[in-house]
Amino acid sequence: SNAQRVAFTDFIRAGGGFLGVHSATDTFYQWPEYQKIIGGYFDQHPWHQAVIVEVADRDDPLVAFLGETITVTDEIYQIRDFDVGGSRVLLRLDPTSVDLTRPNVRRDPYGWPLAWTRSYGGGRVFYTALGHEETVWRDSRFQKLLRNAALWVLRQPP
Repeated sequence: SNAQRVAFTDFIRAGGGFLGVHSATDTFYQWPEYQKIIGGYFDQHPWHQAVIVEVADRDDPLVAFLGETITVTDEIYQIRDFDVGGSRVLLRLDPTSVDLTRPNVRRDPYGWPLAWTRSYGGGRVFYTALGHEETVWRDSRFQKLLRNAALWVLRQPP
């Protein structure tokens, strides 16, 4: 409802947090303010396979423990309308690990971000496109990433 949308945005804007996983970018297409919160929208998933994920910001404590790259098998989202300037990309798809000639692949200057943080008013937002497969959720690296993200959103040290 409109009242729920207002409560949601007011909560984050006032310093609350939001942690979105996988399909959190595949919703609320008719609510422009949600795009400002999450930072982009789902635009196809041309790959469902093992991929290499680059750690884009190895100095960020949310992902520093991962090293330079990780390999995961998951459904890989593309993101459209991505707010490059307002988002800090933490993880991105290594394009050499996929077939870029597949149908529905769209090349954007920002590549294929798979996790990022951003601000919304006084609040913190974390999103990762990973998390379609149960095996990803069982992966201790993914669990640690989500734990770190939850702590970050809550303004606690990871």
